[in-house]
Amino acid sequence: MTAPVNLLAFDLGAESGRAMLGALTSGRLELREIYRFANQPVRLPDGLHWDLLHLWSEILTGLERAARLPETKIASIGLDTWGVDFALLDSAGTLMGLPYHYRDSRTDGMPEAAFLRVPREEIFAATGIQFMQINTLYQLFAMVQQQSPALEAASSFLTIPDLVNYWLSGSQVNEFSNATTTQCYDPRQGDWAYELITRLGIPPHIFGPIVQPGTVIGSLRAELARDAGTAQVPIVAPACHDTGSAVAAVPAYKPGFAWISSGTWSVMGAEWPEPLINAQSLAFNITNEGGVGGTFRVSKNIMGLWLVQQCRHTWAQEGSELSYNELTSMAQEAPAFAAVVDPDYQAFLPPGDMPERIRGYCRQTGQAVPETKGAIIRCVLEGLALKYRWVLEHLEQMLGTRLEPIHIVGGGTQNELLSQFTADCTGRQVVAGPVEATAMGNLLVQAQALGQLGSLSALREVVRNSSTVRTYVPHPSAFWDRAFSTLSDLIRQG
Repeated sequence: MTAPVNLLAFDLGAESGRAMLGALTSGRLELREIYRFANQPVRLPDGLHWDLLHLWSEILTGLERAARLPETKIASIGLDTWGVDFALLDSAGTLMGLPYHYRDSRTDGMPEAAFLRVPREEIFAATGIQFMQINTLYQLFAMVQQQSPALEAASSFLTIPDLVNYWLSGSQVNEFSNATTTQCYDPRQGDWAYELITRLGIPPHIFGPIVQPGTVIGSLRAELARDAGTAQVPIVAPACHDTGSAVAAVPAYKPGFAWISSGTWSVMGAEWPEPLINAQSLAFNITNEGGVGGTFRVSKNIMGLWLVQQCRHTWAQEGSELSYNELTSMAQEAPAFAAVVDPDYQAFLPPGDMPERIRGYCRQTGQAVPETKGAIIRCVLEGLALKYRWVLEHLEQMLGTRLEPIHIVGGGTQNELLSQFTADCTGRQVVAGPVEATAMGNLLVQAQALGQLGSLSALREVVRNSSTVRTYVPHPSAFWDRAFSTLSDLIRQG
């Protein structure tokens, strides 16, 4: 048997991070979680930040633990995280303050303020990215509005995974899939949207070179290798945006599928060979983010299981500790379609008392108010399935093709009720899995970079060989159609 190629992935999500070891041999990838750690934001006097120094310390711990495994020679290291957030460095490469969290309130009203300088249509034409106040463009514009000394003094801009890659390798580059999330990148020109950036008063010189997924950007710095007890192995930029890595690991046999990366956020879309930037995609607020193998993710962000996470957190603070499985069981027993909730309602974005916000939304929209925990969670899960259908119909209208099946990947696949709701609501077969799609995509793009795998289709064949999926058959009903009509009305009413 051929000796396995051992690859190390760091996968950082909004709630936790982990170090995952992947052993690639004979067309199969075996995963092993080496280390898991919490990722909790910190609130400082100036706002909500990521505790990046804690995360860096935990990454080094994960590296050391992986390096000390017996008979395991690490061949490369790759890292993925969430999108949009960033760090600024001075001319010496020193971090200028803890990066802000995308849920910080300083971007409230920033898109509208930016539109006064550059019309909304022109921003979309230059970037093809959906309008969300969390986008990097509006975070940077908030700094312009505040006349931030840090922005004026900055020498370079790095997104979160680019920053960690710099600390690992000493190389300052921006990886393509994550750069596209910023709304500062022009996908048709294949470079930063310098004219737009300049018109908004953002210094263009801070934006550096962009590399494609699967690029070896350097080697592990000598002092880090020495401390961990490993060699100076290659540092690979996979798809550094976690959704980009997750979509690379969709176990599809052929094109024409829809995908949902399900976790704290849900992102739903189609894989396309080029960005689609036109009046229709602007009207639908569809986004065009970079993928693996020269592809684009024509997609839309949906608030996702964030609502469930925040409900659970609120109830835990009130003394009721419930697992996600317990909450899902309670939702299954609750009455169906008691109320329809748009998961992307603006008030659901910040952390806080989500159960009360959901009840408030139902009161405001003249619907029955869910009072029990099960009823609230059921409203959320039904709302997500309904929003998936809304996005699917708009994607198909824009692309001019039917998308089937729907592949759901990521941690949200463990919620079987949501997967069945999605099949029933959309009338499409749903294929759920793998749970570890993000880590698998990260690891297998590393393997591509090392010459172990060829095309994206070869990568997906390894995913199919290495994971178990579950198929959900749709059971559509008039109840879903009526609820969908209600959701559509709520979205039109804003």
